[in-house]
Amino acid sequence: MFTGIIEETGVVESVRPMEQAIRLTVAARRCGAGLKVGHSIAVNGCCLTVARATAAGRRKVLQFDLLQETWARTNLQFVRTGSLVNLERSLQAGGRLGGHFVTGHIDAMGKITGWERVGPDQSLVISPPAELMRYIVHKGSVAVDGISLTVAKVSRDTFQIWVIPHTLEVTALRERAVGDWLNLEADILGKYVERLTAR
Repeated sequence: MFTGIIEETGVVESVRPMEQAIRLTVAARRCGAGLKVGHSIAVNGCCLTVARATAAGRRKVLQFDLLQETWARTNLQFVRTGSLVNLERSLQAGGRLGGHFVTGHIDAMGKITGWERVGPDQSLVISPPAELMRYIVHKGSVAVDGISLTVAKVSRDTFQIWVIPHTLEVTALRERAVGDWLNLEADILGKYVERLTAR
């Protein structure tokens, strides 16, 4: 379980196809502290298991093995050496919940259709798959590349988010542009409500 509060941006060191998986190697500083093989960490909002962790000076190099399902459903398929990725360690029992409950299970990717500066902030417009729109509500929460954000406006097939300067500065959103794909995870509370009220 995660909260959608990004701790740092890691740097992709390599993406290498293996026989049965894709090995993603990421260098981290803050999030590497205390991480061991088998621990979970959200990478662009996707919950991944640490397959290997090695020290490299003040950094820690983390390796993850991505199955084809994960590769196909997330924007990790587009990262390259040098790309920034959002990192968050799993929530500790008794820890502070600064965002909302994020499982790290990506629902789908959404495409950036609008991305412009308005005053000090950025207006981000995302076009998700049609089946995901039912979970997007005005002033509700959504995880975008693992970032807990608030929906500012909902249209028929897009939604808008305001990104403040701090969020832009400390996340990989600063590398994004119109046409790029973002990992989306709808608020799990909406999914449970839908399930409980289904007839």
